[in-house]
Amino acid sequence: MPTRKIWDYMINIKKEFVLRKGKVYFLSREERGEIYEFTYKQLKKGYIRFSKLSQTTSVFFVGKKDK
Repeated sequence: MPTRKIWDYMINIKKEFVLRKGKVYFLSREERGEIYEFTYKQLKKGYIRFSKLSQTTSVFFVGKKDK
C-alpha cells in the first residue's frame, strides 16, 4: 500500500446516493492500450488506487494539435 499523502481523502457517500449507468463508448485497440498503460503507471506510482465503489466514469481522448 502506498504511503499516505497530504492530498489523500475519503469520499463519504450519502445514503440517498444512486448509482448511475453511463454511456458506453467503444474504444479502438490503440486507445485501450493507452488507457491500460496510463492506469498501470499511475497505480505503480501510487497516484491512484482501486476504488471500493462500483461507480465508473468515462475516459475521453482529445487529439493534440501536432498529431
